[in-house]
Amino acid sequence: MSDRILVFYGSYRSDRMGVRLADYVVAGLRARGDDAELVDAKVVDLPMLDRMYKEYPKGTAPAAMEALAEKIRAADAFVFVTGEYNWGPQPGLKNLTDHFLEEWFWRPAAIASYSAGRFSGVRSGTVWHSILSEMGMVVVSSTLAVGPISQALDAAGKPTGSAGESLERSFGRFADDLAWWTEAARAQRERKAPPY
Repeated sequence: MSDRILVFYGSYRSDRMGVRLADYVVAGLRARGDDAELVDAKVVDLPMLDRMYKEYPKGTAPAAMEALAEKIRAADAFVFVTGEYNWGPQPGLKNLTDHFLEEWFWRPAAIASYSAGRFSGVRSGTVWHSILSEMGMVVVSSTLAVGPISQALDAAGKPTGSAGESLERSFGRFADDLAWWTEAARAQRERKAPPY
């Protein structure tokens, strides 16, 4: 069975590098047979959070928000690609995800972090883990941490150098962990309705 996985990326910067990692993750999941799709916050371009999706009367949410809500509800799992801005995740990614809540529930999520430096975005990944847990997702233990991003992936999202080799070695376990939890969560939802 092919899993439907949404890969979220949240940078709005003009010279953004993290999209390389998002593209790499999408390509890697597709190569494993998953139905993976990139959701780019800059392309979706939701406004700064004023009303959550659930706060709009049915049928009145902006079209981009409605379309994304449907994609989230139909997904089996999520991957969040987060850069590190002053030890935290990008505001664009946080803003995008905060528009929704119940739509995320009872599915697994995985975190891929990156930075321009040697810490590979792990500080923002740690913060992001807590955020996703609070939003009702099961966050898998395997992570990807990539840095320096410019030395790990080229402009086409292809691994380069020793940092790219490290990423390639880590991706299999990361994807396997997400697949295991995706199957487990699907089976549990079929066996027993969520408690709320």
